[in-house]
Amino acid sequence: MTGKTMARKAAIIGGGVIGGGWAARFLLNGWNVSVFDPDPQAERKIGEVLANARAALPALSDIPMSAEGKLSFAQTITEAVEGADYIQESVSERLDLKHRVFAQIQQSAELGTPIGSSTSGFKPSELQEGAANPSVIFVAHPFNPVYLLPLAEVVPSAKSDAKVIENAKTILREIGMFPLHVRKEIDAHIADRFLEAVWREALWLVKDGVATTEEIDEAIRMGFGLRWGQMGLFEIYRVAGGEAGMKHFMAQFGPCLTWPWTKLMDVPEFNDELVDLIAGQSDAQSGHHTIRELERIRDSNLIGFLRALKDRNWGAGKVLREHDDRRRAAFHAEGHGSEAAPLRLAQMQVLPGWIDYNGHMTESRYLFAASETSDAFLRLIGADMDYVAGGHSYYTAETHIMHLDEAKLGDRLVGTLQVLSADEKRLHVFMRIERDGAPVATIEQMLLHVDMAAGKTCPAAQSVLDRLLPIAKAHASLPKPEAAGRHVGQRK
Repeated sequence: MTGKTMARKAAIIGGGVIGGGWAARFLLNGWNVSVFDPDPQAERKIGEVLANARAALPALSDIPMSAEGKLSFAQTITEAVEGADYIQESVSERLDLKHRVFAQIQQSAELGTPIGSSTSGFKPSELQEGAANPSVIFVAHPFNPVYLLPLAEVVPSAKSDAKVIENAKTILREIGMFPLHVRKEIDAHIADRFLEAVWREALWLVKDGVATTEEIDEAIRMGFGLRWGQMGLFEIYRVAGGEAGMKHFMAQFGPCLTWPWTKLMDVPEFNDELVDLIAGQSDAQSGHHTIRELERIRDSNLIGFLRALKDRNWGAGKVLREHDDRRRAAFHAEGHGSEAAPLRLAQMQVLPGWIDYNGHMTESRYLFAASETSDAFLRLIGADMDYVAGGHSYYTAETHIMHLDEAKLGDRLVGTLQVLSADEKRLHVFMRIERDGAPVATIEQMLLHVDMAAGKTCPAAQSVLDRLLPIAKAHASLPKPEAAGRHVGQRK
């Protein structure tokens, strides 16, 4: 993405863990961000959250992130919200404080600007009480870390402006989030009601000496937590019902609902003894790590889990895929350049998993970059997955790579392709993998058009040739790349 359009502005009111996560999410998706928080340590705290986000969020994307927006710290709420296209309130969970903040915001914000609240408990109708314009205030409840987890519970009230809510949901999608529209306002929304139920039961298990904090965490992360992370609750139970499905599961386990298994309606007394018990076990479990270390461990684990889901286009991974697809489409909408020049076909960035023990891009990823570039070209000429499904494809017969420079973590790469020659059965191409316009590698390939069922070469479809041959003709006038035709070990 070139960033040709003027960056939009998000105002973040409250710069704690959640506010800092929102700031990072917007910034790394190309928005300018203005933060207001009277805490004298806010700038340091957000800087630390942002450092973690810079190391984590790009690892979920297969194409370069947008150019990072500009971060500023406002001295007043008025300064923060001036010219903002979206406002997110993340102050402490005190309703009187939130009301004062909304009143100040609406004195300066442009009419119709969405104002989301990160509240985990208050209903939007409670937030809107006494507001000058209640229709633009709604709940946008995220989950920590905001810069990695896609869920944002969007909760309107009867007074909410439907157009403002849809605009807010569009903005959240544009920064890679999944806006879950909660159809009916309720205390603690949806997700936190589950968490509260599990939390209460966990407190009893610790208080009654049944399990320690560590044992409870192991039960979650070694078992059902992994299932929930990719299928949720009802889909998992549907699978548990076997071939008969959910109806069988309900018939089999429904009677358990009347059994005295849980204490969800009976809350342990919240006193110093319980606090000391829980805190002491938690310190023994995790106290050898700093909070920042735990955050980085969490982020690394989430990246691995989310990328696995992304590879399978499932659950939260589907959200990541769609976010990449939108930004990839924007890249292609800018055009591939003139057909009288090598075509700009793919953009990538060097991810943590691409790095070898020397600290730069490993050899297999140069082939991957070439594949991304040649696949984009095949889609351009109509030899796409529908074409493959019809039984025909281009197979790579020969490849020669020259490594010209080191690509390192976070580098933004562009793949260009020049057609050296083409006929009915053969496609000879030369690709450059570039960083800032200079090649880090060149890849020369010969591809053969194949009848997949017969396992033999055959002429490409006329529709493909009609797109391919004009490009080949235009590229025939280009200078032949100096590296084209080289053999392994040939001196420069």
